[in-house]
Amino acid sequence: MSVQYKDYYEILGIPRGSSESEIKKAYRKLAKQYHPDVNKTPEGEGRYREINEAYEVLRDPEKRRMYDELGPNWQSGPNFGQGGGYDYGDFSGFGGGQQDFGGDMGGFSDFFRTIFGGMAGDISMGGFKGQDLSVTLEISLEDALNAPIKRRISIQGQGSTRSMEVNLPRGITDGSKLTLKGQGGASPAGGQRGDLKITVRLAKDGRFSVDGHDLITTVKVSPWEAALGMDSLPVQSPTGTVRVKLPPGTQSGQKLRLKGKGLPLRGSGDGDLYARIEIVIPNRLTDREKELLVALNRESSFDPRGI
Repeated sequence: MSVQYKDYYEILGIPRGSSESEIKKAYRKLAKQYHPDVNKTPEGEGRYREINEAYEVLRDPEKRRMYDELGPNWQSGPNFGQGGGYDYGDFSGFGGGQQDFGGDMGGFSDFFRTIFGGMAGDISMGGFKGQDLSVTLEISLEDALNAPIKRRISIQGQGSTRSMEVNLPRGITDGSKLTLKGQGGASPAGGQRGDLKITVRLAKDGRFSVDGHDLITTVKVSPWEAALGMDSLPVQSPTGTVRVKLPPGTQSGQKLRLKGKGLPLRGSGDGDLYARIEIVIPNRLTDREKELLVALNRESSFDPRGI
């Protein structure tokens, strides 16, 4: 049996001195281009296998060093099957019968299995992992407040749709990301499934805006309430109305902090609720109101423009 040398650098389209980040970048670009979910050509799957095999070797410092030391003349090199601090396995049958290296290495080429057969226990088939899938799950503000909860999602991949129930933990908020190992796409080489990556989005709520685990609500007050202050200003919270003190001289846009009235945090505790004050001017005035405001305008020395 003649085993053909594979130039893993050429397969990934990179020079031999490439850095780890350059190897990863090249792999991701090619794997995306030739993944069976994207590339339906007859040669696509074979190319995808080659790309993953090359990455399996070049991403691992020990495998890469072994590969580089052997080089294109690997069968006749001085390090082949001896020395170098490596365990190359039993090559007594090389060129003759089939070698049994153990492990699930069916997705790799004969060249790979010959060189790295003795390392079968270290091969994770990571390069042949199935495609990671991404979904967005929209939940309500009440869902975030009541987590942990269960929600059902639909997953599309490889021409099919499946449904599964997921556990959403306490502390989720808008933009939270969850990764479910082994729930993504199937591997084209019989390896482990990819992962399922879930991005949580909170549906818009007319009462609150969300900032991490904090909530913000708008509270409207009159000019005289803002100027004089209030002992008991009603503020809407997720669990009902609460009353807070409005300090005299409160400005429009100023925020009052209600500690622990926001969304649950991971573990324990809660975020905060901020009441943003909006001063509202009446559209119409009664004669008496107008009379009082005119008198205030004459009496007051306050100049909002600071002139």
